[in-house]
Amino acid sequence: MPLHDVGYRPWSGRLRPAGGAAAVIATTGILLAWKSRWLRRTVLFAWSPALVFAISFFAFEQAVEEGRVARLQIAPPSGSAIDGVGMLGAVLADTLGGGRHGGPTGSVEEIRRLVWSRLLLAFMRAPQAVLLAVVIGLVAPPLISGDLRAKAWLVYFTRPLSRSEYILGKAAILGVIVALVTMVPALVLWILGVLVSPSVWVAVTTWDLPLRIMLASVALAVPTVLMALAFSSLTAESRIAAFAWFATWVACWITHSALVSADMLAASGRSELRSFEPLPDPFSDGQVVPTPQDRPPPPRFERRGEFSQRFRWLTRAAGLDTSIDRWSWLSLYHSLGVVQAWVFGIERRAVAVVPPVITLAVVTLLSLAVLYLRVDRPTRA
Repeated sequence: MPLHDVGYRPWSGRLRPAGGAAAVIATTGILLAWKSRWLRRTVLFAWSPALVFAISFFAFEQAVEEGRVARLQIAPPSGSAIDGVGMLGAVLADTLGGGRHGGPTGSVEEIRRLVWSRLLLAFMRAPQAVLLAVVIGLVAPPLISGDLRAKAWLVYFTRPLSRSEYILGKAAILGVIVALVTMVPALVLWILGVLVSPSVWVAVTTWDLPLRIMLASVALAVPTVLMALAFSSLTAESRIAAFAWFATWVACWITHSALVSADMLAASGRSELRSFEPLPDPFSDGQVVPTPQDRPPPPRFERRGEFSQRFRWLTRAAGLDTSIDRWSWLSLYHSLGVVQAWVFGIERRAVAVVPPVITLAVVTLLSLAVLYLRVDRPTRA
């Protein structure tokens, strides 16, 4: 009776490199997520603010080409905005030093770099960061909780798949979506700014802005992606993970706003007390001392203009408000904004940057610890 070899036969196919499993998980997850009609609409809507900022880039470059910026360097604006430049007026006025902030007095290239940096920062902080929270809230909750509910980890971990590859694959899904919402439209804005400039040499003078955009996107993506995945790994119900994600953003925002409002009220109360300081006796020297109400108003550049009142979100997002937000570390949104301002070179004070950096580092490390503990539990069961 013949004997047949029933042992293991050597693999004769093509071996994939190590780490390929993470790419498969990411590709599959992106394709599945992109099937959502709500996600496609949200990403498309996230690109719409780029049109407004593109108009600002065009208006600034037109002002440069017509020589208005060069003339304003000789005679800095005394108001809070510059006529003929639209929404860009307050940004340009503060950049040229006409507002309460110092500005460069050098070449037009230096002014262009700062104006572009502030516009890109405002674009990534104000509309994109808020829309990013919505997009992640739609995509992230079912990424791990769905695997826990369907016991898909029984299929995942029958393969030579490590925890790091699994987490990396899931994080790459959100990373691509974050790039579509923040980094890609910001890079497109920079390209549009180069195209509407008088010369393509502008791309050389602003070569570091694309690098800053990518670095700011990474600083935005790492803590938010890991925190969203950590929430998703804590429960098998994606609705609970989504609620935890949005509740964290809203609770931190409300806490930050309440503390900032309390500081503003306290500061306004102190200023009112100083305005009613005792006046000398008007009959001591035969002259009448004017009351605080009769004193001349401060110069126009010391008052907040109408633009700043209407678009306070833009002035803060663009780094025009130089006051230090001592409660920014309590809010994920405001912490990310301060770090992005530091990446663009707008904020350089350590007392303003260090607390938000510590907050984001703590969130990142805690999220990683939760992910490694939760992802490892099914393999031990």
